[in-house]
Parts: sequence; structure tokens; C-alpha cells
Amino acid sequence: MQRLLLWVDRVSTWLGQFFAWLIVALTLMISWEVFSRYVLNDPHDWALDAQIMMYGTLFMMAGAYTLSKNGHVRGDVLYGFFRPRTQATLDLILYMLFFMPGIVALTWAGWTFAQESLAIRESTFSATPLPLYPFKFVIPIAGGMLLLQGLVEVVRCIRCIQDGVWPSREQDVEEVDVDKLKAMVHVKDEDIAALDKFVAPGAGSTK
Repeated sequence: MQRLLLWVDRVSTWLGQFFAWLIVALTLMISWEVFSRYVLNDPHDWALDAQIMMYGTLFMMAGAYTLSKNGHVRGDVLYGFFRPRTQATLDLILYMLFFMPGIVALTWAGWTFAQESLAIRESTFSATPLPLYPFKFVIPIAGGMLLLQGLVEVVRCIRCIQDGVWPSREQDVEEVDVDKLKAMVHVKDEDIAALDKFVAPGAGSTK
């Protein structure tokens, strides 16, 4: 079972990392459009629509990836003090009450929108229209992946309630822990305070 959970994690991670390259493409496109508009005096009417679709695709396809890393924002002021079993019980209740119905509705409605868009070959409203229906299919695909990852999280909650510890996750890029970083490079708070004198003279003095 654990191998299956980690396999879904890896698929979500791969998709998130793959579509993350849209950040690079989006940056290049915006830079070129700014240069073309203000230097070459040759703006493109389709550029904004393309940028919106690229950003929307990036945002939607990052959902399952973020969930697999337990990275979605949560109100965890008290949550972090609870025991793993209590955390898992709360998560399981919230997944079943809110997450699952919401994501199922998103996936179902997204599939309906995508089919309707394909039927009429929907395009953007601009002088140079871009096909919009391929982008609409991103909605049910992203919803399906988010639903699959959500099922994995439900299984993790059940296993944590049974075992008292959270099952492992697929590891990826994590935020830098400042204390760990200082320990790795053997830097103490006193060393940082000594350097502050040179960066901001007088910062340590009081008047």
C-alpha cells in the first residue's frame, strides 16, 4: 500500500515539476511582449490571452503537487500541537466533508465545460483568436489528479489513526530551515551580530 501511495506522490510531483516550466515560458513571453510593445512598437493582441491560459494551467496543475507535499495553507495555530492521531482525525473529517465533494464537483463541472467548449470550438475574443477548448480540458485533468491525491491523503489519515504516526511522503524541495542552515555552515548568532556592525554601523548602539 505504501508503494502505491508514494507512486501517486511521484506522479503528482512529476506533473507539478513539468508544468512548473510554464513559469519560465511565461516570463520569456511577458518580457518579449514588453520589448515588442515599447521598443518595437509592435504589440500582439493575443499575448494577454496566452499569458492568462498559461498561468491558469500552471495554477491548476500545481494543486495535486502541493497537496502531495502537504503544502496547502491551513490554519494550524493549534493543529501543530495536536498528536498525529488527532491531526489525522481532523484531516479525515475535513477531507470527507469539504474536500471530496468540492473536488468531485470541480472535476464533473470541468468535464462538462470542456466538452461544451470542444463542441463549439471555443476561442478567445480577440482580433487574433486563440483556441480556448484545449485549455478547458486542463480543469477536469487537474481536478482528477487532485481527487486521486486526495484519496491518497485520506488513506494516510486512516493509517495514521491506526498506527499513531504519519506515513512517509515523496521528498522534494523544501523551505530552508534557518537554524539547520546555520548549523551546516557552522555560524553562530554571535558571528552574525558581529557582522551586523559592518553592514549597518550604529545599528547596535542605543541613544
